Amino acid sequence: MNKDLVAIFEYLEREKGIKQTIIIDAIEEALRVSARKSIKGLINVSVKVDPKTGNIEVFAQKEVVDEVTIPEEEILLEEAQELNPNCEIGDWVDIEATPEDFGRIAAQTARQVIAQKLRGAERDVIYEEYRHRINELISGTVKRVVRGATLIVDLGKVEAILPDRFYPKIESYNVGERVQALLYEVRDTDNGGAEVVLSRSHPEFVRQLFLQEVPELEDGTVTIERIVRDAGYRTKLAVSSTDPRVDPVGACVGVRGTRVKNVILELNNEKIDIIPFTEDKVQLLENALAPLEIKKISVSDDESNISIVVEDESYPIVLGKRGMNIRLCGQLIGSELNVQRMSEYQNSMNFQRAQLALVDDPSLDEALIIEGMSPMIVESLIAAGYDTPRKVLSSSTEELANIPEISQEMADRVLEEVRLKRL
Repeated sequence: MNKDLVAIFEYLEREKGIKQTIIIDAIEEALRVSARKSIKGLINVSVKVDPKTGNIEVFAQKEVVDEVTIPEEEILLEEAQELNPNCEIGDWVDIEATPEDFGRIAAQTARQVIAQKLRGAERDVIYEEYRHRINELISGTVKRVVRGATLIVDLGKVEAILPDRFYPKIESYNVGERVQALLYEVRDTDNGGAEVVLSRSHPEFVRQLFLQEVPELEDGTVTIERIVRDAGYRTKLAVSSTDPRVDPVGACVGVRGTRVKNVILELNNEKIDIIPFTEDKVQLLENALAPLEIKKISVSDDESNISIVVEDESYPIVLGKRGMNIRLCGQLIGSELNVQRMSEYQNSMNFQRAQLALVDDPSLDEALIIEGMSPMIVESLIAAGYDTPRKVLSSSTEELANIPEISQEMADRVLEEVRLKRL
């Protein structure tokens, strides 16, 4: 066991950064418990471990007396003076009491306690080394793969875990590969230790990668206001600048895209959309979907729901693969988004206007008045025979757009104004 102990001292101090004194204290405490069980009757049992040789000595204290009545607790003055010539009656002396087979007993009894103490010491090292580095980028080597696809990453002094749910499904790693990740958290384990948890799927990982590439982010000139991500597929980040002379999007993209390309390379070609930030949700949404154009937009009173209409050919792009694009846009602006094709919207509006035109309401046959609309437009409608709300509701966008003074956009607006007034 002596050689084993010395090897443990050297390995844990060299590889784990645990001081030798902490290890020895833990082992001595564990062996003290074992010694008390092995040596019956003796009191004040202590254990000393030699850090250089690993030798173990067990001592017990006895009181110096002139006549022994309790052999387990007392020693004659003459015998005590052989150990310590200066001792006197009433003093306590240490006597060696190491059992012959104590090495085997100690190894068996103390194994569990030693492991527990060493886990606690290693936990302290982990917390001291890594607890202040949360959200930092950190690199290591894949040491092994466990529990399906969870990676054990060697960081040097400690091993970290990269759970399979914390890195994109499109990524795979082999033992010995280097991996860069976000230091996500340091947490306690069930066995009394601690572990470092890494992540490559968290949005903060992308933020930290940009901080490495963009000096304007580091000095605070440019700020990433919001960032959302579907790891492995797409990231959207909204950026702003405190200096009107600095274009925040251009700063993040870099000359000929060099800065953003470095981030994309680390993310294995994940798509990245960089958007100018604004507090206005509608404007931010338009920025996020640009260059695609939103044809119609409706916002709920509390802005929690926004419905948009886009051209039919733009619909698949706005939606994105598995609805990812519109979902990320919703997360970015903080609202539930609904998107509709223009053809579906027009069919729905045509049906609704047709239903309104059939209502038995005398006001629908009164002279046409559209508040907020140019008198010239209203006059053009009347001149073309659309002189009542009912006649307007019974028409289509194409029919109204045939009037020389009215464009298709204006025709849509006229139909919408008349429809809304009658709802």
